Amino acid sequence: MNVLSNENSFTYEDENGNKIDCDILCNLEAKDKNYIIYTDNTLLNDGTKKIYASSYTINDDNRILESIQTEEEWKMIEAILLYLTKEN
Repeated sequence: MNVLSNENSFTYEDENGNKIDCDILCNLEAKDKNYIIYTDNTLLNDGTKKIYASSYTINDDNRILESIQTEEEWKMIEAILLYLTKEN
């Protein structure tokens, strides 16, 4: 479980206990569910940043990251990423 603390970035602890700093690229709500798109700023072989997406719930003013569950959700996230990359 990962807890987000503010609107621009967050830190989470991975399965090995390492703290990972991430930048939030986009927050969105669709079909009564919240999603976040973010990066840990690591680079892929082609030099682009690695990007992640999760759904989340709010608990005591913190966001708890959860895995995206369906193919429909992934297609929506991919469409948003495509739109965002065309805008920039």
